[in-house]
Amino acid sequence: MNGIHIVAQDCTIINALERINTIVKGPLVLFVVDDMQQMVGTLTDGDIRRALIRGIGVEHPVSEAMHRDFNFLRKGVNDDVGNLRRQRDLKMKLVPILDDRNCIVEIVNLEKYHTKLPVDAVLMAGGKGERLRPLTEKTPKPLIKIGNKCIIDYNIDNLLSYGLKHISVTVNYLREQIEEHFSVPRDGVKIATVREPQYLGTIGSIRFVRTFYNDTILVMNSDLFTNIDYEDFYLHFKQNDADMSVAAVPYVVKVPYGVFNLEGRDIKGVTEKPTISYYANAGIYLIKRERLDLIPQNEFFNATDFMELLIAKGYKVIRYPISGYWIDIGQHDELERAREIAKHINRV
Repeated sequence: MNGIHIVAQDCTIINALERINTIVKGPLVLFVVDDMQQMVGTLTDGDIRRALIRGIGVEHPVSEAMHRDFNFLRKGVNDDVGNLRRQRDLKMKLVPILDDRNCIVEIVNLEKYHTKLPVDAVLMAGGKGERLRPLTEKTPKPLIKIGNKCIIDYNIDNLLSYGLKHISVTVNYLREQIEEHFSVPRDGVKIATVREPQYLGTIGSIRFVRTFYNDTILVMNSDLFTNIDYEDFYLHFKQNDADMSVAAVPYVVKVPYGVFNLEGRDIKGVTEKPTISYYANAGIYLIKRERLDLIPQNEFFNATDFMELLIAKGYKVIRYPISGYWIDIGQHDELERAREIAKHINRV
């Protein structure tokens, strides 16, 4: 919680102005608390201006200028993702979360973060990236640059922007470089690196993550380049009460010929140059934490194996269609395509 936005109700207006002046980034608003640390109002420079017009002096306490009908969410009652989204739709920039005593336990900055997802993330970064050689002979694929950032950093930064606080990266090939890369916290979050003792497929290494803090786990390949909406992905997962949700990208096949509609050897009709649409696995998954116990220990196990296992056991596996861009950076042409997109992103 950022204390710079909290001020006591007996603080003078001039001191509050000085406090507002120290806020370099973020909304220029203060949350006013009483002697019991209970929130009693909000204060902006606009509130102060209106107070001065009413004749209130700068040496008066902020309680004479503050706005008493303030907006907040209640911890454990309505501080979920859906309510945070509604706050964002209302153009709220800072949202205080209060406990049952009206004390501030958290301030969510919706100007900096999309939301605050109750999700742990695990990024798989152990592969050799053989199809990108010679680039990957001395550099692990997640650390290859796209524009001014490494591939994996686009994913890490995107997850941080959705308020994730618990992120792990499983490593194997040239793991020391990735471990060094994440030796310093990002935006106050320590990115944990987890060593994979041997190649265990696209989800097997998750069993080496020691602790999960949330009931929903996001698993993804670290070499993806995408602008998937993680908030919408999460809400879709929860609304459908799924055990696993698989992000999917549309894949269209255009057949340049007439295609027979057959019954055995008999032709029943002809479809001219049909377009067939599929959904392909995007390598991003949301999973109920308790289902991870089904993944075998120390065995090569892919996410598709896990998917089929859940389906066979009668669990609910759904797909979530990605509407934005998505590139699986496995080959040189895909890397170049991602670099072209990044040029436009970095200009914004």
